[in-house]
Amino acid sequence: MIGADTFSPEINGSATFAASLAAGLAHRGHEVHIVAPAGTYRGHGTFIEEHFGEKVTVHRLYSWRWYPHPWLRFALPWRIEQNSARILDEVKPDVVHFQSHIVTGRGLSHQAQKRGIRIIGTNHVMPENLLDHTAIIPKRLQATAVRAYWAAAMRSYGRAEAVTTPTRRAADYLEAHTSLRGVLAISCGIDADQYTPSFEPRTENLIVFVGRVTGEKQIDKLIEAFAKLSPDLNAKLEIVGGGEIERELKHLAQRLGLGDRIKFTGYVSTEYLRSALTRATVFAMPSIAELQSIATMEAMASGVPIVAANAMALPHLVHDGENGFLFEPGDVDEFAARLTEVLTMAPEDYTRMKRESLKIVEAHDIQKTLSTFEALYRGEKVTDSIVEPPLPPRAAWREKLAKVRVRK
Repeated sequence: MIGADTFSPEINGSATFAASLAAGLAHRGHEVHIVAPAGTYRGHGTFIEEHFGEKVTVHRLYSWRWYPHPWLRFALPWRIEQNSARILDEVKPDVVHFQSHIVTGRGLSHQAQKRGIRIIGTNHVMPENLLDHTAIIPKRLQATAVRAYWAAAMRSYGRAEAVTTPTRRAADYLEAHTSLRGVLAISCGIDADQYTPSFEPRTENLIVFVGRVTGEKQIDKLIEAFAKLSPDLNAKLEIVGGGEIERELKHLAQRLGLGDRIKFTGYVSTEYLRSALTRATVFAMPSIAELQSIATMEAMASGVPIVAANAMALPHLVHDGENGFLFEPGDVDEFAARLTEVLTMAPEDYTRMKRESLKIVEAHDIQKTLSTFEALYRGEKVTDSIVEPPLPPRAAWREKLAKVRVRK
């Protein structure tokens, strides 16, 4: 049984992972049940749904929309214990694997513990992800809210036999903010065969971003960096995804005189997303709150060089100077310079970067992820499922400084 606070039709890394994990396990012959909020006000109930070509049972909980946000829905916290007990008694799963502690994970882990069911917990969330959706919390109260967040996380993850998160950096981050130890780094994984690299000669300079259009992604910095590129590059920018600040970013693009050179696609089909990545000259990821970034892995599986912020887990995917470049978060001038470096690169160097993206993403094969979780479900001891390179010196220094600040 997989518990998810966010799931299809919502589009984000955690929802995508929950669906791909469920589909992969179903394909291997397991009976898979998902517990998640209903996608609509009246959409609660138990359904057979198809995700990534596989049919799984989804228990949709009655949900409310979080009205400061255009699409985010949540299961009712005061009913989650009752709902979790009912579903667990009906299904009698061998293992419960929750994807966050916020509502669904809290109820499922508590009720599973009472019934002696094996519990695995995975964390995909940072407080910054949530604060971006909770504009109603005053700034002066946000520190208190973050402390309450970590206390709640510790209660739920403390019930789990094993706790995982997608990268070693994210595991260290979770241990630094809680008393948890031995957190495992298990990649979300990706089926690279679903993506199509192109080694045809470049005919345009296309910069692509894929992801939720929210503040934490710092897409405004991407637009500002794009505005600084030389007109001689004749570059175009495609922002693939939707979100609550799309209108604000469109106004920024118009104000900078970029309206006809930036395309906002809104939510798109999987086919369109993969096509956009195949067409991309460079993939840009300015986000400062990525615990892994499935979108970046999708771009790498498409053989695209990456320019990304030197923040959180991104340096483990983007090896500076090998498959792309890192820039200091928020530094628009450096961001623009790194994009220019890729767009003006000699063909042989550009091809080398494309091939390096394909090579690095091989370590994140979804089949390895599935086998690792199967071992955890059986109660076996496992180690991290991916071997990550050392962080670049600047990123390593920033990580050490962050841990010192946490201890203080």
